[in-house]
Amino acid sequence: MRLHRNLVFAVIDALNLIFNENEYADKVIEKVLKYDKRWGARDRGFIAETTYEIVRYKRLYSEIAEVNEPYSRSNLFRLFAVWAVLRGISLPNWKQLEETPVRRIKGRFDELSKIRKFRESYPDWLDELGEKALGKDLWNRESAALNAQAEVVLRTNTLKTNKNDLRRLLNDEGIETDTISGATDALRLKERKNVFTTQAFKDGLFEVQDASSQLVAPYLDVKPGQRVVDACAGAGGKTLHLASLMENKGQLIAMDIYESKLKKLKIRARRNGVHNMEPRIIENSKAIKKLHAKADRVLLDAPCSGLGVIRRNPDSKWKLQPEFLERIKGVQQDILFNYSKMVKPGGKMVYATCSILPEENSKQVQKFLDSDAGNDFSFIKEQNIYASHSGFDGFYMALLEKRK
Repeated sequence: MRLHRNLVFAVIDALNLIFNENEYADKVIEKVLKYDKRWGARDRGFIAETTYEIVRYKRLYSEIAEVNEPYSRSNLFRLFAVWAVLRGISLPNWKQLEETPVRRIKGRFDELSKIRKFRESYPDWLDELGEKALGKDLWNRESAALNAQAEVVLRTNTLKTNKNDLRRLLNDEGIETDTISGATDALRLKERKNVFTTQAFKDGLFEVQDASSQLVAPYLDVKPGQRVVDACAGAGGKTLHLASLMENKGQLIAMDIYESKLKKLKIRARRNGVHNMEPRIIENSKAIKKLHAKADRVLLDAPCSGLGVIRRNPDSKWKLQPEFLERIKGVQQDILFNYSKMVKPGGKMVYATCSILPEENSKQVQKFLDSDAGNDFSFIKEQNIYASHSGFDGFYMALLEKRK
C-alpha cells in the first residue's frame, strides 16, 4: 500500500480536531472529506477508516509512541506511524516520518497487548467498570467486539416496499446485500458504500439502522390503530419503524426536548411516506400530563452512556466521564418515573438504551418497579444484546405492562 501525502495530511488534520479541539469524529470526517472534490471512494475510505482506527486505539498508540495530549502535529504523525507500522505499511521518506523506530514499535505492541486496557484501548475507569459490571470473561469479549468496525445495515420501509424487492433494486444500483437472521426487515451491505445517493434512499424505501436497534420497535408489540408515544424520539429512527409496524394507522406521537431533532424527523417522515406521526416538543411537564393514561404503547428509548454503540462513535470512549454516567442515570430514572404515567391501564411500555451496563438497564427497571410510580406495572421480559454475541450494537430493552 502506497501512502499519499494529501490523504495522510487529511488524517492528521482530522486527528487534531478530534483530539485537541474535542470535536465529534463523525462531524470532523464529514468536514475533512470536503477538502478535495477529486478524491474517489477509495481515498475517502482511507481517510475515514484510518482516522477512526487511530481514534479507536488512541491509548495503545499513544503508549507505543510515548506521546501525551495535547498532541503536537509531530506527535500526531508519530501516532500515524504506529498505525502504519502495525499494518505492515512501508513508510515513505517524508521528514515527518523520519527515524520511526519500527522494531521498537513492534516490541512495545507485543508487550502492551498482554494488558487488556492497552490492547483494547480504554480509560482505566471504563475498563474497571466494564469488568465489574459484566464480569471478566464477558468484558474481555465485549471490549474487543466494541472496537470492530460497525457494518452498514438497512431497515426496509415496509410502508413502501418489501425486503426482497428492495434487495433487487439495490442490486441494480450496484449495492449487494445479505439478509440477517432474527431481524425481519434488515439488509446488511456486503461492501461499504454511500447508500444515501441511491434512488432507493431518495424514494424512502429504507433507512440506515443497526440490526440491534431494529429489534426495539417490534418489542413494543404495537398494533395498527393504537395510540403510540415515542417519548424520546430524537431524529426518529425507531419512530419511523413504529409507523411501519402500525401500517400508518392510528396515532403516533413523537416527543423530544429538542425541536431541531423533531424537524429532521418530519423531513424523514415525508420521505418514508409516514402519515400518522405527530411531533410534539417537550417544553415542560404539561406535554406529558396531557397524555396521562392515554397511550396504548409508550417507548422510552432513554438517553444513556452509549457504551453499546462505541463501534460507531469510537471517540465517545475518550469523551465519556464517570460524572456524566451518574448524571444520565438520574435522567433515566426521571424519564421512567414520569413518562410511564402516559401508559393507560392494560397498555405496554418498553424501556430501552444503547448501553450494556446493568446500572443503566435492568437495575433501573427494578428500581422503577420497586417504587410507587411502578406499582401498577408488571415485568414481562427483557433482552440484553451484546456486540460480542450478535455482531451488532450493544442494546437493552425491557417490556412492562400496566395492570388493568
